[in-house]
Amino acid sequence: MLATALVGGATVPAQAAGGSYVALGDSYSSGVGTRVYIADGTSCDRSVYAYPSLIATARGYALNLRACSGATTADVTNTQLGALSSSTAYVTISIGGNDAGFADVLTECALPGWASDCNGKIDTAQSFITGTLPGRLSSLYSGIRARAPHAEVVVVGYPRIFQGEDCNAATFFSPAEESRLNATADLINGRIANAASAAGFGFANPTSAFIGHAVCDDTEWLNGFSNPVSDSYHPNVAGHASGYTPVVSGVLTTAPVTVTAAIVRRAEAGSGDQTTLQRRYAAADAAITRKDFVAPDLTSPRLRAAAKAAGVDLSSPASIRAAG
Repeated sequence: MLATALVGGATVPAQAAGGSYVALGDSYSSGVGTRVYIADGTSCDRSVYAYPSLIATARGYALNLRACSGATTADVTNTQLGALSSSTAYVTISIGGNDAGFADVLTECALPGWASDCNGKIDTAQSFITGTLPGRLSSLYSGIRARAPHAEVVVVGYPRIFQGEDCNAATFFSPAEESRLNATADLINGRIANAASAAGFGFANPTSAFIGHAVCDDTEWLNGFSNPVSDSYHPNVAGHASGYTPVVSGVLTTAPVTVTAAIVRRAEAGSGDQTTLQRRYAAADAAITRKDFVAPDLTSPRLRAAAKAAGVDLSSPASIRAAG
């Protein structure tokens, strides 16, 4: 078991004297999609294979992985900022997707076109991103700086999930819908980048790194429809190691981390300490509501009614697909 050190009022794993690192945010930082999570008594799905763990291990930082699946800007303020202090050296945060209702948007757009209001959901999300989210981000970033006045802070964006094809038999994303969903990812990244710049924070944009590795690409760094369903449309182990880690570390420290087998082994070895640390926050984390993608259910009353109205035979896969 690794030694421990006191940072920001909590005992955290001290892998080396590289400084304290607090990772804030949502499922894209906690490690959802990697399929292996620490047993910390929460539903946050924190993983040693997530980019904060890999960066901390490579650089010898003492990590406090507070990011949690389902977190919104309000959740970060209420449950995560307490991990920061004047001694915090590094902070990363990915946030905003849950505020904008990304899981609900993906859930709607995954339905067959004859049963879906995908465009309406996207319109609502885009309106929120342009009108409401910037103010929430500005307030949150001010809170981060107030609590961690000396920290290097990097705000982390979201990748484009799709590449124009839906190869999953259980979902019904059209090329046009995928294009609009990717444009929405670009939109939120733009607003996040602007807010980060205004706060004096760095911005790590993963868009370019994930090109060629989207859902249904030959080498996926982003899960498509998955088992468990909660892992759907999130970066997998390769996405964190080869996509997020070099991009985020390059902004955080100006020296990109290349993940090696030795780094992964050391991250795995530190899982016990991180588990113990995060269990202390379990009561606070219980206030966060998960916001998972929900797979299409063609047997639901809603879809049965929609199928009847559209003249779709639900017993025929060809009829379901042909109706658009």
